[in-house]
Amino acid sequence: MSFDALLLLSFGGPEAPEQVMPFLENVTRGRGIPRERLESVAEHYLHFGGVSPINGINRDLIVAIEAELARRGRDLPVYFGNRNWEPYVEDTVKAMSDNGIRRAAVFATSAWGGYSGCAQYQEDIARGRAAAGPEAPELVKLRQYFDHSLFVEMFADAIAEAAATLPEELRGEARLVFTAHSIPLRAASRCGADLYERQVGYAARLVAAAAGYREYDQVWQSRSGPPQVPWLEPDVGDHLETLARNGTRAVIVCPLGFVADHIEVVWDLDNELAEQAAEAGIAFARATTPNAQPRFAQLVVDLIDEQLHGLPPRRVEGPDPVPAYGSSVNGAPCTPACSA
Repeated sequence: MSFDALLLLSFGGPEAPEQVMPFLENVTRGRGIPRERLESVAEHYLHFGGVSPINGINRDLIVAIEAELARRGRDLPVYFGNRNWEPYVEDTVKAMSDNGIRRAAVFATSAWGGYSGCAQYQEDIARGRAAAGPEAPELVKLRQYFDHSLFVEMFADAIAEAAATLPEELRGEARLVFTAHSIPLRAASRCGADLYERQVGYAARLVAAAAGYREYDQVWQSRSGPPQVPWLEPDVGDHLETLARNGTRAVIVCPLGFVADHIEVVWDLDNELAEQAAEAGIAFARATTPNAQPRFAQLVVDLIDEQLHGLPPRRVEGPDPVPAYGSSVNGAPCTPACSA
């Protein structure tokens, strides 16, 4: 059976100063985050005029996907829905239903498994269909894609481009550091026990090999919540301190866990971490993420074609491969372990 639409499903972000606090309240609802903490995080957004880059990047990616679909002779409308801000997924799925869409592919802007990376997007799909009612379209979430050859290629090229910005005499000794969003250890134990952590580690090995690095570090960033709650470690800032003590003179930071340069990249890395590196006397370069480049659009359409035509997944094979779970329908769990 064919698809008659594609839904790009993402996290969402504010696009005006007055939207920042309502957006953060949406993100943290039910988690007991103190108001003072939200106000602190709000300053990160207000530093950029209250506008998160994520929605703009996603709109640009949709344009690139539409161009790639046209290049392949495919007539497929592309819809855009978010979890935490407009356009909300509930409204988008209702619009799809009103437009007569009956079966759509869903591309989530997370390459990973685990609860936050996959299962929570399944909850978004189920919620969107419930809001649309009995005429809701069938929604098929496309597979996890952290091992797709274009995913690996884009990050490997980004590392090379970042290295080229370092002083020439330091490039050969620069330490490559991969970073991804930290999660609480209790969340890491869901959905197949540390699946997300293992997938990030596996992708780091693939990208490092493609970029020509035999040695690298893999760390975490952007933790939040009470300090007594354990999260995945080491934190990227703590790791940079360790590198400084060990005499490291240059670093290349690759935000492997993110597919777009949104707030947790442009603030946490380009501002806070870059300032920390400067104070430590370490030359700093940050690799970009896929954002809206044509290769990312090609990856999306590849995933659609894999699903429609039963094509072999376009993967980079490495040692000790980690599961990359396939598609799922109408909000079913990404993997049986995520149903708990």
